[in-house]
Amino acid sequence: MPTSPSSSAQAAREAVARQLRDLRKEAGLTVVQLAAACGWHYSKTSRVENAITAPSANDIRRWCTATGTRDQAQDLIVQSLNAESMYRQWRHQVRAGLQHIQQSRVGFFHNTELFRMYSSSLVPGLLQTEGYAAAVLRIAASVNDLPTDDSAEAARARIERSRIVHEPGHRFVVVIEEEVLYCRIADTDAMAAQLGYLLTAGALPAVSLGIIPRTVLRTHWPEETFHVFDDRLVSVELVSAEVTVTQPGEVAQYLSTFERLRSMAVYGASARALILRAIEALH
Repeated sequence: MPTSPSSSAQAAREAVARQLRDLRKEAGLTVVQLAAACGWHYSKTSRVENAITAPSANDIRRWCTATGTRDQAQDLIVQSLNAESMYRQWRHQVRAGLQHIQQSRVGFFHNTELFRMYSSSLVPGLLQTEGYAAAVLRIAASVNDLPTDDSAEAARARIERSRIVHEPGHRFVVVIEEEVLYCRIADTDAMAAQLGYLLTAGALPAVSLGIIPRTVLRTHWPEETFHVFDDRLVSVELVSAEVTVTQPGEVAQYLSTFERLRSMAVYGASARALILRAIEALH
């Protein structure tokens, strides 16, 4: 069975919780005794040990003081902060507006030489047309109950950011499932324009566009959308959060997964034939 990409963040949280629980047990303290020493209700201790509630830096300092392990506090604080930073709640991200999200990543994109992008649901942002992007971002605004819908402005910002595809010094390896071509995110005209642009983008020297056919005998199941930036960072899109993976071992795992997915894709004339078939199906 495939593992949700959120497991990386959850595993990091659980590792901190497990270490705190071990410290309590090694000190010979019950949940109630530890809570009394820290000055909080025992239910908080249970929530922390079960990775339900993330401990603050002060919580960890109190915990280590109570268990006589103050020398371990700083390392645990760093681990906990790293675990929590892996999760960035979508609602927190979009609070400043969808346009802000698009613009905030421009610098990071320009510093990336090799983009590896896999999507099982949507055309990746860097290959989206303005009409398609606006439709995607309207849905994002609705899902997140934004008080102000700035999806049109965000779409223009996304297209501005996408000009990097035409700039020297960058390479883009894109793999999508054939289902992406049939996902009706926008109206017929916008979908036709988007699919037509994929034909153009796929012919760009810096872009390798692969499509995994519906009929292929799979050697790997479809995954949730993820992007790899050089070999240093992976961004995974979930319903509730965007998970950022930076641990070298985990990045390597995503790179291996990307290669397995890429090996099932078709390219060139075969990929163009799949796109043309999807365009015909619009009418």
